[in-house]
Amino acid sequence: MEARDIILRPIVTEQSMAEMDNRKYTFEVALHATKQQVRKAVEEIFGVKVVNVNIANVRGKKKRQGRYEGMTRRRRKALVALSADSKEIKIFADEDNDNK
Repeated sequence: MEARDIILRPIVTEQSMAEMDNRKYTFEVALHATKQQVRKAVEEIFGVKVVNVNIANVRGKKKRQGRYEGMTRRRRKALVALSADSKEIKIFADEDNDNK
């Protein structure tokens, strides 16, 4: 798999935004991606040095729409810790550059 197929999107929540100050980033990754694949993909895409990767499988939840019942999709998320000497990952574009 290519690096862009492994890292699907960043997960943006209050907790993940607070962890960014500690150089820890949360991404949704492919269901069959391993820790080594996630490490290589993050280093390739963002040009940073990864120290640690933790992966969690998130089960789908039961949801209802009226009388119909279904499940949300399952997903896999990775918490990636960067080294102290690597640069930060820019998830959001700077607003100053967009207005010019």
